[in-house]
Amino acid sequence: MIGQGVLRECLLDADVTAVLSVARRTTGKSDAKLRELVHADFSDFSSIASELTGYDACLFCLGISSLGLGEDEYRRVTYDTAVAAAKTLLERNSELTFVFVSGAGTDSTGSGRVMWARVKGQTENAILAMPFKSAYVVRPAAVRPQHGVSSRATNTRVAYALFGWLLPLAKAIAPSYVTTTDRLGRAMVRLAKQGTNKRVLESADIDELGKEPVSS
Repeated sequence: MIGQGVLRECLLDADVTAVLSVARRTTGKSDAKLRELVHADFSDFSSIASELTGYDACLFCLGISSLGLGEDEYRRVTYDTAVAAAKTLLERNSELTFVFVSGAGTDSTGSGRVMWARVKGQTENAILAMPFKSAYVVRPAAVRPQHGVSSRATNTRVAYALFGWLLPLAKAIAPSYVTTTDRLGRAMVRLAKQGTNKRVLESADIDELGKEPVSS
């Protein structure tokens, strides 16, 4: 769901000249800027490394719910995948900006008792320690899907169908905890283009940075 919103904003931004989508399946979108690369094994990007050269930024949106997963499986998808991608990109693009989608409540110490928060924190720390030109972490809390964006995960779609109507109310009551897929996408594109003095952005930071498009 996040990736769809980010891709939309990349394609809409006049400063973005080319987008490479690396995913396990095609997006179904057609755009002159967009090239898609279907890749099955997200634990190893060596076979496609030559395709990853010459880019200014990676907006890393892959994620999974920890619901029903053990730590080993959650770590494999969350930590191993992000670090494998980051290492491959770093070898090919020393001047690249890496933006990692994490989540509100992540444990920055990487040693707390809550499994998902601990693993996310360890992943954040590994990414931020790499010698990219710039590296950022965004931690959205509640995200309202916009412009037809929807999750491919059945449990997430069901949750939004049942409780999505509460998000506008939540935004009114606790605005700093709710953003939208378009604002999150714009915030990530702006991090890639302009950077910011914060390396870890919480939900309120995302919402502020992702306001309506402005001139570069």
